[in-house]
Amino acid sequence: MGLERQLTVGYSPQQNGVAERKNRTVVEMARAMMHEKKIPLKFWAEAVNTAVYLQNRSPTSALDNSTPFEKFSGRKPGVKHLRIFGSLCYIHIPTQKRHKLEDTGEKGVFVGYGVCEKGYRVLNLRTQKIELSRSVIFDEEAMWNWETSEALQIPMSWGDGASSTVSDLDSESNLLQHQFVQSPMETQTSSDVHATHDSAPLEPYDHTPKKWKNLSEVYAQCKMSIIEPENFEEAVKDKAWGKAMTEEILMIEKNSTWELVDRPSSKPIVGVKCIFKIKLNLDGSIQKHKARLVAKGYTQKPGIDFNETFAPVARLDTIRTLIALAAQKGWKLWQLDVKSAFLNGVLEEEVYVDQPDGFVVKGDEDKVYRLRKALYGLKQAPRAWYSEIDTYLSQCGFHKSPSEATLYVRTKEGVGTLIVSIYVDDIVYTGSSDEMMKEFKAEMMCKYEMSDLGLLHHFLGMGVTQTEGSIFIHQKKYALTLLDKFGLKDCKSVITPLVATDKLKREDGSDAADESLFRKIVGSLLYLTATRPDIMFSACLLARFMHNPSKMHYGAAKRVLRYIQGTIDYGIEYVTGKSALLVGYCDSDWSGSEEDMKSTSGYAFSFGSGVFSWASVKQHSVALSTAEAEYVSAAEATSQAIWLSHSNAKNPVFHQRSKHIKRKFHFIRDAIQEEVIELLYCKGEEQIADIFTKALPKDRFDYLRRMLGVKSASTLEGSVKM
Repeated sequence: MGLERQLTVGYSPQQNGVAERKNRTVVEMARAMMHEKKIPLKFWAEAVNTAVYLQNRSPTSALDNSTPFEKFSGRKPGVKHLRIFGSLCYIHIPTQKRHKLEDTGEKGVFVGYGVCEKGYRVLNLRTQKIELSRSVIFDEEAMWNWETSEALQIPMSWGDGASSTVSDLDSESNLLQHQFVQSPMETQTSSDVHATHDSAPLEPYDHTPKKWKNLSEVYAQCKMSIIEPENFEEAVKDKAWGKAMTEEILMIEKNSTWELVDRPSSKPIVGVKCIFKIKLNLDGSIQKHKARLVAKGYTQKPGIDFNETFAPVARLDTIRTLIALAAQKGWKLWQLDVKSAFLNGVLEEEVYVDQPDGFVVKGDEDKVYRLRKALYGLKQAPRAWYSEIDTYLSQCGFHKSPSEATLYVRTKEGVGTLIVSIYVDDIVYTGSSDEMMKEFKAEMMCKYEMSDLGLLHHFLGMGVTQTEGSIFIHQKKYALTLLDKFGLKDCKSVITPLVATDKLKREDGSDAADESLFRKIVGSLLYLTATRPDIMFSACLLARFMHNPSKMHYGAAKRVLRYIQGTIDYGIEYVTGKSALLVGYCDSDWSGSEEDMKSTSGYAFSFGSGVFSWASVKQHSVALSTAEAEYVSAAEATSQAIWLSHSNAKNPVFHQRSKHIKRKFHFIRDAIQEEVIELLYCKGEEQIADIFTKALPKDRFDYLRRMLGVKSASTLEGSVKM
């Protein structure tokens, strides 16, 4: 067996009938598309490519009414992104390629789809070059008049209504945010569109409001709304922002970040701009107006303007472990904030930046600043700051954890222990000695410009409540924002995030859902798992259906949000005085995924009260038995246990890779023999990790949720205000 080559006789297409007939189909389709929009013949190749692209996504009787795309890839093609060939469209110009007052888009003609990239091929009518863009607004009723170089508005009669017109491009731009297959798009307003045709009257605009709202409420919201300026011209009109910009420049000068020099002739100059942000308290009130001078680092070139850029940050596992340890020991957690932290990082490269708007030195307008230290926005700024703080802490007698590059410990015999965690410019510290903590704060405030934030109350979007007997972490504010964002602020709550009897499948027979909206919901839920392990399995399960989600998947995501509505003030409580022994649970759901028969692993670790490290992970290979599935799960949990005990990980960069020691599964036996871990049998009803492997009925779910330490703030001892 093998391949046999047969040649046809010259000028005898009949001998290759199947291929020739297919060629005819493609050419006829391309001809029809070009004729419909009066496309010049020189674009025949684009039309043919588009015809092939569409036919690969069209059902055919030769494949039992399936599509070639599905037969080849094993999944149904998305068709929501398809547009009419030759339509007039508008290409979004990225902000990096234009000034603020220049046009935000250019006219073009749609001529096809990207092959290797996910985007639209558009002929730019100004440059006469074909560009690939994902941010495109279509006017499918319009076409380009190639003779007069103007747009023609052609009314369509073959559909139920216009898919998009010049007059409704505003709504089309919003619609496109949900219709593009891979990612949300930039939008344009109808004011960007100028070309219309006199013979194509536009439909009268319906001024009937789609939704009524009390005018007094609108006025109140406008009065309370927070508006952040987008540029220097807007900011300079407000005294608060003017003060913030002045403080930023003074901080830079005080820190000796730069020096004014003559403009070099052979070195590139990096532009700068101010970014404005209002920092809020947990209750939504304004904490401060913050202006940050940033460099336009996107113009830097690797190897010329910078070399290394990586800088580690603390993992959430590390932060929660520190909180759990502090609670167990009865320690208090404190927080410092480094003002303009990146300005302290010393640069190794020679970098020049422009003088910022509003702060140009009179008489030296042509000069530029040479940076001694880093500015925000530079590619190498995070690494420069990390190197600076790492060096200083080492000089102060701190020892860096071998498995977490942002965790530092200092011990004084007979005095106590101090533990510090760094997350960019936020410093969280705790310890057994008040004297050591006061000494550390004094050292840091002497070395750097710092803000003493006192007891830890808010960190990385988490609220932290410290009482005499426990520490409680939550994300109530974010959860409320989430419900409001997705229109479920007043929804009816449910008692479990998923229905135990429902099995989500990739192909469930329901209609396609809004892919962009679904992804936003799932991404938000994953962020909420920072303090909500009770929704970890639900969020991870939904994340498996990011591509072409169905209405059923979308309904499941909304159900999780409804569960959040009923548990809005829930979080994790870490109790003082519990055992310091690291306890972990692991479990698996054998062949829980009906489509590929793969199992789901889950684990959780605690010091006897609330859990601080957990995971719900679909196994990479198919387990042939329950024993194998449990063994894989135990291997993953053992890896995490060793990492948590800080006796592994030589590479602090890739946390997941640092867990894969020896062989993937069989190192469990060695870990037991070396007394690194102790493996104990756990009864099924006491298996806490069961909540991370499958959807559970109400009673079982409630019990395991309590065992995780997840509870309502209203049930805590003492008065806890959130």
